[in-house]
Amino acid sequence: MKNPVLLYNPLLKSRARELRKNQTKAEELLWQEIRGKKIKGYQFIRQRTIASFIVDFVCLRLKLIIEVDGEIHLQNKDMDKFRQEQLELLGFRVLRFTNDEIEKDIKLVLTKIAYRMPE
Repeated sequence: MKNPVLLYNPLLKSRARELRKNQTKAEELLWQEIRGKKIKGYQFIRQRTIASFIVDFVCLRLKLIIEVDGEIHLQNKDMDKFRQEQLELLGFRVLRFTNDEIEKDIKLVLTKIAYRMPE
């Protein structure tokens, strides 16, 4: 049986598809740098459902989630905190970057991600 944590909720699956088609500039920039096993040979998936959440990027093998926080996240800090706690309870590590961090210094962001990954 598949891991129940990762089973698709049909409503979330369609929303995730929508989010993939409408990425922010920062999400697109980061995706171009991490897709295709570009960082240490690990595969990332974008806009993936995990439990009742959609995460921006996830490496399932490492249980590593990368979240890109835009302006809306400034208003939803409590929800983001709850969401992160729930994902951590499921065994995931969550890295968060702002749009500005990604757009201004993608190399530093990639270094921080790589630092959290085994060789």
